[in-house]
Amino acid sequence: MPFKARKAVFEKLEKIVDIASMSRGERMKYDEAIKVYRDNMAAMEFAKLKGLAEGEAKGRAEGRAEGRAEGEKKERLRNAAGMIKNGIPENVISDITGLSIEEIKALKEN
Repeated sequence: MPFKARKAVFEKLEKIVDIASMSRGERMKYDEAIKVYRDNMAAMEFAKLKGLAEGEAKGRAEGRAEGRAEGEKKERLRNAAGMIKNGIPENVISDITGLSIEEIKALKEN
């Protein structure tokens, strides 16, 4: 067995002996400290997982909102293009679609 592995084994054995040689009161304090440590680790892991889940949900909601807004914008542009072809004045198109006059003029140029 390599030295490093033997060292790790002996360190583990030393910890076991240290724990086994504790008095009843020391052992109870040690066990309580281990319990608190494990509880804290579990709480942190839970918080991490919960944060990830909340972040994913928020990201999906934001993505859907962006997709909807993009789709609505494309629809307004398509409708405006149809109105332009039918000779409807820019100010009327702007009122109906909510597009700016500049956006309507850009559509005319394309």
